[in-house]
Amino acid sequence: MNLSMIMMLVQFFFAVIIGIYFWNLLRGQKTNRTAVDRESRKEMDKLRKLRSISLTKPLAEKTRPQSLGDIVGQKDGLRALKAALCSGNPQHVIIYGPPGVGKTAAARVVMEEAKRNPASPFKADAKFTEIDATTARFDERGIADPLIGSVHDPIYQGAGSMGVAGIPQPKPGAVTKAHGGILFVDEIGELHPIQMNKLLKVLEDRKVLLESAYYNSEDSNTPAYVHDIFQNGLPADFRLVGATTRSPQELPPALRSRCMEIYFRPLLPDEIGRIAEDAIQKIGLKPCPEAVEVVKQYATNGREAVNIIQLAAGLALTEKRDSLAASDVEWVASSSQLQPRPERKVPDRPQVGLVNGLAVYGPNMGALLEIEVTAVPVAPGEGKYNITGVVEEEEIGGNSRTLRRKSMAKGSVENVLTVLRSLGLKPGNYDLHINFPGGTPIDGPSAGIAMATAIMSAVKGIPVDNRVAMTGEISIHGRVKPIGGVIAKVEAAFQAGATTVIIPKENWQTLFENLEGLRVIPVDNVQEVFLHVFGSELKPEAAEADARAEAQEQPSEAMDKSAAPEIFPQAPAASFLQAKPGRQGQITDAGTC
Repeated sequence: MNLSMIMMLVQFFFAVIIGIYFWNLLRGQKTNRTAVDRESRKEMDKLRKLRSISLTKPLAEKTRPQSLGDIVGQKDGLRALKAALCSGNPQHVIIYGPPGVGKTAAARVVMEEAKRNPASPFKADAKFTEIDATTARFDERGIADPLIGSVHDPIYQGAGSMGVAGIPQPKPGAVTKAHGGILFVDEIGELHPIQMNKLLKVLEDRKVLLESAYYNSEDSNTPAYVHDIFQNGLPADFRLVGATTRSPQELPPALRSRCMEIYFRPLLPDEIGRIAEDAIQKIGLKPCPEAVEVVKQYATNGREAVNIIQLAAGLALTEKRDSLAASDVEWVASSSQLQPRPERKVPDRPQVGLVNGLAVYGPNMGALLEIEVTAVPVAPGEGKYNITGVVEEEEIGGNSRTLRRKSMAKGSVENVLTVLRSLGLKPGNYDLHINFPGGTPIDGPSAGIAMATAIMSAVKGIPVDNRVAMTGEISIHGRVKPIGGVIAKVEAAFQAGATTVIIPKENWQTLFENLEGLRVIPVDNVQEVFLHVFGSELKPEAAEADARAEAQEQPSEAMDKSAAPEIFPQAPAASFLQAKPGRQGQITDAGTC
């Protein structure tokens, strides 16, 4: 056998080996593909089976508003939201309000209204992209950011074929998915500060600029769209609608300055009753006014009302009944440990030392605030004052420092006492106890005129009309200074049964004119407050003593006129307190935002 024959045999041997190798490789790929296809078919069968199973639609979904008319109790909030989003130049919006009053539903419905407006820039296919700020977590290295977007660099697991080629892959976030539409951020106040700053930058630039250490503008292997994204950014021209249950002061000023601010108010009991009636109807049960009345006592928002009705309806249906009973709702309230909603009303009669103040809490929600004062005479100059029910000390944080200051409510008491001394009253002759009942600590200076009136009433023994409410800060010179949340406060007074509200003159709005059943009086100083409440300006105690001595020398007719212990004459017959106590409707403010 010569050498050439040996070489041919060796070549043939290696050819056979190589052929067997590639044949096994191809067979393995085919086997893998077959296994993948088989697994895929099994998973698709599972998905089809899962999708064929569906439960009944939840009541919360059935009662979700589908049109503007379905949203209860937010007439002016909807009007402001339409003005902000449905015009030819839509604005960024922040909606403040308690939970379950329709903030998310209103944004969806108004978006559909905007699409139907020919002048609106929102097209028919504009998207409503929703994200929850409480779950929008991100990686500071930029690996993942569902809100802004991120870059999947080649070194990360699962980079795929582009990763093998060393090409970074941009991943669009919610701001890009909302391009041309609305980005709704629920609980926007919960966003991480880093994300908030990135979002503000996107709002300004209307695009998202991404960076990667692996991007090379000269690399010809990089696809054209990746070059375009890194050089020009991802488009992000949208309108932001944020919803929050926080107060405006808790949100960054930079965000607030870029957005219109709209307030959704808490729902009234009658409005919650309407939601409950609608829920009963959609379940298919017979109407039950008694059950609705119980729901109105316990539910504070629409979502709670629907949940109560759903559980009570489940109880009725399991017992084969076609209607609810009040006892069903009471059982739900008891088993769920629900507390009756607080309904603060004006006192049933005038009392000495008791005045209706007004407060605001949360996202501009008002409440009636009782202020009670007792005055016990002591030796001249030995009197003291005690104030309870207020915040003792306030801590202010920010900008890497913390400040502590005395309660503004306690400071307001000292202002009041200074003013009363200047008017001739001697508070040092009395032990004064000023109390804010209710169990909730109070702070802020807006109870100034209410405390002054309550102290004067307690010292002089003059009852204060129980239908009068008031709010306003008082300066040491007796001026009544403007306060915040006046619309919400007047609304709260109206709902509590007041017929007259005294406010600072600088807070006056034309909205308060000609209100049925309520009179709003602007005042500039504390003497005007006393004039409206007691019927006359305050007289110094020395002048009062002279007047009494002179009255004793007058005929009996004059003595009869001065027999009353008050230092103020009786109010004229045509006083401001003769307002009609109508309780229908509500005070609203179309210009809240």
